[in-house]
Amino acid sequence: MSERDYELVVLGSGPAGHRAAIQAAKLGKRTAVIERQAVVGGACINTGTIPSKTLREAVMHLSGYRERGIYGASYRVKDDISIADLLVRTDNVIAHELDVSRHQLQRNQVDLLPAEACFVGPHTLRLSALDGRGHREVTADNVIVAVGTTTTRAAGVEFDGEHIFTSDEILTLPRLPRSLVVIGAGVIGLEYATIFAALGMRVTVVDKRPRLLGFVDHEIIDTLVYQMRQNRITLRLGEEVAGLERFSDGLGEKVRIKLASGKQIQAHAALYSIGRTGATGDLGLDEIGLETGERGLITVDEQFRTSLPHIFAVGDVIGFPSLASTSMEQGRIACCHAFGAPAENTPDLLPYGIYTIPEISIVGRSEEELTDAGVPYEVGRASYNEISRGQILGDSVGILKLLFHLETRELLGVAILGEGASELIHIGQAVLSLGGKIDYFVDTVFNYPTLAECYKTAAFDGINRLS
Repeated sequence: MSERDYELVVLGSGPAGHRAAIQAAKLGKRTAVIERQAVVGGACINTGTIPSKTLREAVMHLSGYRERGIYGASYRVKDDISIADLLVRTDNVIAHELDVSRHQLQRNQVDLLPAEACFVGPHTLRLSALDGRGHREVTADNVIVAVGTTTTRAAGVEFDGEHIFTSDEILTLPRLPRSLVVIGAGVIGLEYATIFAALGMRVTVVDKRPRLLGFVDHEIIDTLVYQMRQNRITLRLGEEVAGLERFSDGLGEKVRIKLASGKQIQAHAALYSIGRTGATGDLGLDEIGLETGERGLITVDEQFRTSLPHIFAVGDVIGFPSLASTSMEQGRIACCHAFGAPAENTPDLLPYGIYTIPEISIVGRSEEELTDAGVPYEVGRASYNEISRGQILGDSVGILKLLFHLETRELLGVAILGEGASELIHIGQAVLSLGGKIDYFVDTVFNYPTLAECYKTAAFDGINRLS
């Protein structure tokens, strides 16, 4: 048995770290999780995935957004929605997830050590108490770095958590602004832009790129852009921010955003969302010869090993795709490699869920990728508007696309925009993973009425194009 304190120490208790620690416990290894926050769960539970998706659901309900297709554009469940109204639901979900996460670690006899960790040797970490009262050292055979990321903050920008803020401060806003500029049209920026617009807020999105989410099917993005504009979101693409400043117009504090083109935008608040930076600055990685790349991210191999074979890194701290779902698998697989347990590498067919309004989910290859690769393909489409369940839900804008090989009819990709997209995608993911053909959807039976029927409708549409 190793003479070190632990066989595995995990830095961070978010999705990646949590899953790595549980896997190690299942393998019978002495395991500890070091968490520098007062609570477990990392950004996923406390400021990121769980809060933002819960906030979205609260907005969708209280604003009556889902029912407007049935009862009219003016339908609302509640007028004058406040941040407190939204946090009632969000706080409850966060509390529940924190309890579940902590209980799972305790049940699997994983030591939870609340402390700031810093490497002082390849196998040694110095732990500083969160209250600043003393420190101690622990040793480990293996270390998995799963510290996640923090919001990137531009130098010279005066963040005050109210008028100029990042996504990490949304849950602590004292009030909802009447108008908002979102700087950065990545996934997080677009999610919050559409969420706040659903409340009736005047929203402007600024991004220096000429189009949104380049990795998503162009037709799906074009549909999203149309819906955003229908919800009175103004898009300023191909524009770079030259400066931000707070000012008072006599009626209250506002923010002025100056663009490099000379344009100016005024709003009551600005959400700064230009990406995230690896939370590696205080880990002492340079002390053990580990270098970080752009924005503090750690480079790893296909087994998630760093340049030191006993130190692994997983989750957002290694960069793309930075999804909670993939981070969990990375943590589990890294742990298995650390102890020589059998493990398959993460699959190539990763589903992406983007919780804009309307929701987007994709898996497999896009039209653009297939075109660039010279693959002959055809497309089958289904609109929620022609599906009974779509009418029942009041979603007339949803669309499901199937991409399949023109000759072999093998399914190549699925893209969905609309209600339940992130749930529906797994049907297509399963068929893709098993090498299935578009004919599967024609030959199978779907419950009626369901949104899943879109698969059959899209399959018929695609096959009809072959004749």
